[in-house]
Amino acid sequence: MLRKTYDWVMGLAASRHAPAGLAAVSFAESSFFPIPPDVMLAPMVLARPDRAYVYATICTVASVLGGMLGYTIGHFLGPVGEWLLMVTGNAGGQAAFEAWFAEWGLWVILIKGLTPIPYKLVTISAGLAEFSFFTFVWASVVTRGARFFLAATLIKYFGPAVREEVEKRLTLYTVVGLVVLVGGFIALKLL
Repeated sequence: MLRKTYDWVMGLAASRHAPAGLAAVSFAESSFFPIPPDVMLAPMVLARPDRAYVYATICTVASVLGGMLGYTIGHFLGPVGEWLLMVTGNAGGQAAFEAWFAEWGLWVILIKGLTPIPYKLVTISAGLAEFSFFTFVWASVVTRGARFFLAATLIKYFGPAVREEVEKRLTLYTVVGLVVLVGGFIALKLL
C-alpha cells in the first residue's frame, strides 16, 4: 500500500497538472491551508530536476500572493483571521506574534518565513498587527524565495541519492517522518 502511494505521488509530481497543484497548495498554505508546499515541491524536483527553479518560482509567487490574502484577512477581517488561527491550532500563538511584530517587526517575517512554522500564522498576524503592507510583501518575497530556492537546490543536487535510500527503506523513513511531524506539532503546541 505504501509503495503504491509513493509511486502515485511521484507520478503525480511528474504530471502536467503538478505545477498548478503546487501553485494552489503554496497559495493556500500562506493563508488558510495546513499542509506546506514542500510535500509537493520535493517529489516534483525529484521527478524533474531540470525544472527545480521553475517550481521554486511557482512556490514563491503563489506563497507571496497567498500571504497577501492572509494579511488582508488579518487586517480587514480580524475575527475571521482569529478564527482561522484557532481552527488551525495556532490561536495561542497569535498574541505572541503580535507582540513580536510590535518589538521586532521585519525580523519576524524574515526569520519565520524560513522556518517550518506555518506561514499563515505570520501572514494573518501581520495583518492583525497592522504591520506595514509594503514591508510585509517585499520581506515575504525574500524569505519565501530563499526557503523554496534553497529546498529546490538541495533536492536537485542531493535528492537522487536520497531518493534511492528512501526507496530502499520506504517504511522506515515514513515512520520516522511521521514521528518527526507529530513531534513538531506537539513542540509547537507546548511552546
